[in-house]
Amino acid sequence: MDYKKAGVDIEAGYKAVDLMKEHIRGTMRQEVLSGIGGFSGAFSLGNFKHMDEPTLVSGTDGVGTKLKIAFILDKHNTIGIDCVAMCVNDVACAGAEPLFFLDYIACGKNYPEKIAEIVAGVAEGCKQSGAALIGGETAEMPGFYPIEEYDLAGFAVGIIDKKDLITGMNIKSGDVVIGLASSGIHSNGYSLVRKVFTMDEKTLNTYYDELGKTLGEELITPTKIYVNALKYIKENNITIKGCAHITGGGFYENIPRMLPKGMEALINKDSYEVPAIFKMLEKEGNIDNSVMYNTFNMGIGMAVVVEGDKADQVMEILKANNETAYKLGEIREGTNGIILC
Repeated sequence: MDYKKAGVDIEAGYKAVDLMKEHIRGTMRQEVLSGIGGFSGAFSLGNFKHMDEPTLVSGTDGVGTKLKIAFILDKHNTIGIDCVAMCVNDVACAGAEPLFFLDYIACGKNYPEKIAEIVAGVAEGCKQSGAALIGGETAEMPGFYPIEEYDLAGFAVGIIDKKDLITGMNIKSGDVVIGLASSGIHSNGYSLVRKVFTMDEKTLNTYYDELGKTLGEELITPTKIYVNALKYIKENNITIKGCAHITGGGFYENIPRMLPKGMEALINKDSYEVPAIFKMLEKEGNIDNSVMYNTFNMGIGMAVVVEGDKADQVMEILKANNETAYKLGEIREGTNGIILC
């Protein structure tokens, strides 16, 4: 008896690391001090000495049951983008610049090529957000996960000068809520999605005119990363007073999280066109509209609050940088957190 006969292939692990190295190299920043394959990742903060109070901001998350779509489609090269996005978007909500990222992959069987595909997606997400992929772990766990399945989670660290933290504390009546378009369902609500649509290869490969693609292509679309969109606003010396990443809990849970006590957001549902996939879900699943807004992002992946007289300028900045955005509504005094009308 040996470890391989017990279900853990150490040689496959070595091969997986070797295959992923080329993807990892493309994410490196000058602050990275460690090499690929060490026991830990080292990152210098020397370039941030100009900050009055350098403050680290962290975020961790996974991809959830969206992974089931990847398993059925046998498509694994974008799911890593989702993992990075879920973490760095949270970090960016505080106004921080993502610095580095670490991933964790647990699988039933280590197929080196599949692991390398997953990490290729993680590396792409890191490139999009400017974060270095400085470490990770692949755990082969036979008997715990089915041999064709895996789980994926990650951890991001960013930095910001304390005085520039986005806290929401200065939001006031008359401020405007601007929504940044999502790329689709992102990485939340898939347990409900999998109850609405039959999860098999035939269904996922069915083409829908209203989507302009197959259902599987729509559902596997990676989560949009908003780091650069927020950076464009800040580079124009406009203060982002509040920021909400629209994830699990949809509008109802996440928008109130950025508001101070005594303020509520009045959101106009007709301020933008809800993407077709959400309309399909609502109709096919006979889902109440309030449940839709309490579960999914409904086409808005990030919401920011700015001064009312800066809203038009923000819209112009985002449009000039090929970002799709909408004026969703405004802030007023109240205790309801959010009102959708």
